[in-house]
Amino acid sequence: MATFTQADLVGYIRQAAGEDDAFDLDGDIAEITFSDLGYDSVAMVEITLLVERGLGISLPEDDRASKNATPKEFIGLVNELLPASI
Repeated sequence: MATFTQADLVGYIRQAAGEDDAFDLDGDIAEITFSDLGYDSVAMVEITLLVERGLGISLPEDDRASKNATPKEFIGLVNELLPASI
């Protein structure tokens, strides 16, 4: 995988934490915090663990992987780490 996309992230979110009917994860969620999307710290741990296992990377403890981050920030963090892992 050369680039981690929002579609990739949404797949991990659905697998780890499910989906809230209030938001369409396939819509424009890039700038909405995970907290506002309905995901708490526990959900973010589950999402992070799945991404790490799935991509063979280790995400640092970073605000961009917290419930107060946006999907855009999370995707940026993952993409920063991908080239080093490929």
